[in-house]
Amino acid sequence: ADKTGLYSMVVRDENGTLKAIPYAQYFADPLQETAKLLDDAAELADDPAFANYLRLRAKALLSNDYQPSDFAWMDMKSNPIELVIGPIETYEDQLFGYRAAFEAYVLLKDLSWSERLSKYAAYLPELQTNLPVAAAYKKEMPGANADLNAYDVIYYAGHSNAGSKTIAINLPNDEQVQLEKGTRRLQLKNAMRAKFENILVPIADMLMVPEQRNNITFDAFFANTMFHEVAHGLGVKNTINDKGTVRQALKEHASALEEGKADILGLYMVSQLLEKGVISEGTLEDYYTTFMAGIFRSVRFGASSAHGKANMIRFNFFQEYGAFSRNSDGLYRVNMDKMAEAIDALSRLILTLQGDGDYDGVSALVAEKGVIKATLASDLQRLTQANIPVDITFEQGKKVLGLSNQ
Repeated sequence: ADKTGLYSMVVRDENGTLKAIPYAQYFADPLQETAKLLDDAAELADDPAFANYLRLRAKALLSNDYQPSDFAWMDMKSNPIELVIGPIETYEDQLFGYRAAFEAYVLLKDLSWSERLSKYAAYLPELQTNLPVAAAYKKEMPGANADLNAYDVIYYAGHSNAGSKTIAINLPNDEQVQLEKGTRRLQLKNAMRAKFENILVPIADMLMVPEQRNNITFDAFFANTMFHEVAHGLGVKNTINDKGTVRQALKEHASALEEGKADILGLYMVSQLLEKGVISEGTLEDYYTTFMAGIFRSVRFGASSAHGKANMIRFNFFQEYGAFSRNSDGLYRVNMDKMAEAIDALSRLILTLQGDGDYDGVSALVAEKGVIKATLASDLQRLTQANIPVDITFEQGKKVLGLSNQ
C-alpha cells in the first residue's frame, strides 16, 4: 500500500510477497536514540520555537509523520542555531525517486547577510504570475511568507555528506506545506565561498574568454545559487491533468527536471529583479557569465546525478540556441541576447513538461540532451589535468569544533 511512500522500505516477507515497512520500524534502534538526543537538546534550547521543532522532529522519527514538524520548522524564525535532520531528499532512490534518505546539517545564522536577503521573498507571487508559460502552469500561488537566510555550515551528515557538499537548501519538500507556508531557503555562505574561490574562479580562468572573466563575481554566484533555491517554489507542484504530484508523475526523472527548473527560473528571477531595480549589485552580464562558468563546475559531478543531468540538458539546449560560443582556443563566450531567448524557451518547456506530468517527454529530453558530448568532455579533462578540484573537502566533527572532550 505504501509502494510510492517517502518513508518506508520495500522488502519481501517469508512468502516472497512485497511489503512496506515504515522507517520508524525498520530503523527503530538508531531512531529511538536520535529522538532521545533531540528531546535532550530541546531542554537546552533558549528559543521556544526551536525547542518545539526539536520535540516534534523527535516524535516524527518515531511516528513516520513528518508534516507537523515541517510546519513547526517553517514557523521557526528567530533561532541563531539551525538543525536540519531526517529523511529529506530522494536523489539516492535512483529507481523511481520516491524514497527519502536520512541526513543532517548543523548551521549558524549570519544575521547581517540574512537581513540583506529578506526583501526578496515578497516578490514570489508577482514572479509566479509573470512566468513565461500559459496560465494553467502557474495557477498555484507560492506562500508569500517564505524566508531567505544565510548561514555558515559547521556539520554535514548522512546523505548531505555522501557526495558533493551542498551550498544551499530549500525545504521542506512536502507539497502541502509548500503551498500553505512556502519554503525556507538556507544559503550556506562559507561552503559557497570556498567553492567560488577554489573551483569556480580557476575554471573561469581556463574556459571563459579573458574579456568576460571580470564578470565572474561572488555576489553573482551567491545570487544565482540563492535564486535557484527560491525558484523551486515557482511553477506547479501538482499536474494540471490529474496525474497526481509532479514528483510522482515524472518518477526517476522528477529530481533532474526540478533541478533544471530551479536553475533556469533562478536566472529568470535575477533578470526580472534587476530590471525592477530590486537587485542593485552587478550587471546582467555578471549573472549570466557566472552562471555559465557554474555549469562547468556543476557538470563535473557527473551526468548521472539529478544536478548533473539538469546541467547537461541546459548546456546542450543553450548551445542549440547560440547562447554561448566556443572559439578555436577552446574558450567560451556568453551571447547576452541569445541567452535571454534560451532562458525563456527552456523555462516554458520545463514548466509545461512538469504541469503535464509528461513522463515520456521528459525521458526523451534526458536521453537526447542529458549527456556530455565529446568537445565538452575534452574541456572538462583540461580542468582535471590542471588539478582544479571537483569539490571542497570539509573538515568537521567534535575535534575541529574543540568539543572532543565533551
